[in-house]
This record gives sequence, C-alpha cells and structure tokens, in this order.
Amino acid sequence: MNITIDRLKIIFLGIFAVAVVAIWGYQIFYVWPAKACERDQRWWDGATRTCATPIFIPDITGRPAGVSREDWSKQQAAKAQQRERMGPNAQGSTPKVEAPKPAEASSPAEKPAAK
Repeated sequence: MNITIDRLKIIFLGIFAVAVVAIWGYQIFYVWPAKACERDQRWWDGATRTCATPIFIPDITGRPAGVSREDWSKQQAAKAQQRERMGPNAQGSTPKVEAPKPAEASSPAEKPAAK
C-alpha cells in the first residue's frame, strides 16, 4: 500500500476518536446534568452549569398565595395606618392582664396524696 493512504487512514481514525471523545464529554458534562436537573423539576442554567431550586415567592414576601402584590400592599398600608392611629401604646389590640394565681392549700389535709 501507498504510504499516503496509511497516513490518511491514521489521521482520519485520530479525528474520529477525538470527535467521539468530544461528543461523550458534551453528553456527560452538559446534557446529562441538564436532564437530571429538569427531571427533579429544578432550573438549569446552561451558561454557568448551575442547577437551582425555584423559590416560591410567597415564602419570601410573606403574602398568601393567590393575592396580588397590589392588593397585599394596600392591606399592609391599611394595617399600618390603623396602628399609627391607635398610637404607640397599642401594639397589641388588648392590654395584657395577668391571670389570677390559684390559691395554695394551707393545711395538709387539703393537699392531694402523693402517688
């Protein structure tokens, strides 16, 4: 055989081997992690190769689910105005009253028997 054909054969086999390794590398490092992330219902960012967990907005803001931002802001503003009208001493709506303490038994006969 001609030496040129042998050389071309080795070059093409080398290019084929490099292409196969590149394809497998792409699958292992980019495609499989993205599929695993999406399978777990998380967000995949291909630019940084980050799998992030979505955060439910009401968990951050404290507003109930299904309430619009505008409605929630109006409710909070109304509550703030009501607190301002009531004054600084009205943090709670009712004053704190201590419960009466139970009367202690004065004689040993009134105390229950120990078990």
